[in-house]
Formats: sequence, structure tokens, C-alpha cells
Amino acid sequence: MQWNLRMKAAEVGIWKSTEMRRRLAEAGLEISAGKMSALWTGNPTSIRLDDLDVICSVLDCAPTELLIREPDKVAARKPGRTQVSNGGASAPLTPRFGRHRSLPPA
Repeated sequence: MQWNLRMKAAEVGIWKSTEMRRRLAEAGLEISAGKMSALWTGNPTSIRLDDLDVICSVLDCAPTELLIREPDKVAARKPGRTQVSNGGASAPLTPRFGRHRSLPPA
């Protein structure tokens, strides 16, 4: 996901994180300077849904405008599929649970 806070803030005339922090405080969300800096400068690793709701209210936008999907990055994370050679047919591998277990020591 791409975090688009600065662009959405600029669209409504908010150019500095201090101004955004002030507007969030007016809307009832007190954010520390450190947390505001993390939200403003990069991609946050997590954000509370309540906080996201207030941010969207202040910016008059939807969450989908702040969190932009990146399908190419998702596709790049998928592990490569290996072909199993069994007479030309490719069958999915299934685990065998409960078979060939060793017995505990006596």
C-alpha cells in the first residue's frame, strides 16, 4: 500500500505537518509530534481505524484515497511456482499429515 497523506493534505491547502496536527487536534485527535512526523514523511506500518476515520474527516476524503493499492508489489511477493515432473501432468502437492511419524523414546 502507498500512503498518500501529504498529497491529499496538499489538495485541501495543508502544506505542513504542524498544520495537519492542529486540524486533527481540533477534530478531537491528539497526535504526538513523533507520530505525526511518521504519518507525514513515510508509510506508516500501522494506523488505528479510529485515527484513519478522523484523518479522512479532516481531509474530506475516503480511506481509499489515502491508502492506494499496489498490485504489482503484491504480485512480486508471490513465490515462484515450481513444476513437478510426473509424466507431463502438473498436480498440486498436498501434505500428508499423521503418516510416517517416529515413536517417542521408550
